[in-house]
Amino acid sequence: MINAMIIDEKDNVAVVIEPVKKGDTVSYVDKNKKTVSFTAVEDIQIYHKIAIKDIPADEPVVKYGEHIGHAARDIKQGEHVHEHNVKAVRENLG
Repeated sequence: MINAMIIDEKDNVAVVIEPVKKGDTVSYVDKNKKTVSFTAVEDIQIYHKIAIKDIPADEPVVKYGEHIGHAARDIKQGEHVHEHNVKAVRENLG
């Protein structure tokens, strides 16, 4: 059963489309139309982000193909990704 989605192949987070409990299997469809599954390591609210792979500290967090911040610490696959573990990074646009 598909219970998460990614939009862009560069994404390292997915959005869960139903509530997920610690220990649940999270599944999404990748760019090759294959189902990818892993285990949630904590509860995640509907429409929140989950790491689909390990994200090292200070690496970009990517959602919808766009950098939305940097990992404030190492984030493990299956963890909730939110303001508690993502830091804002201002890009130099000038």
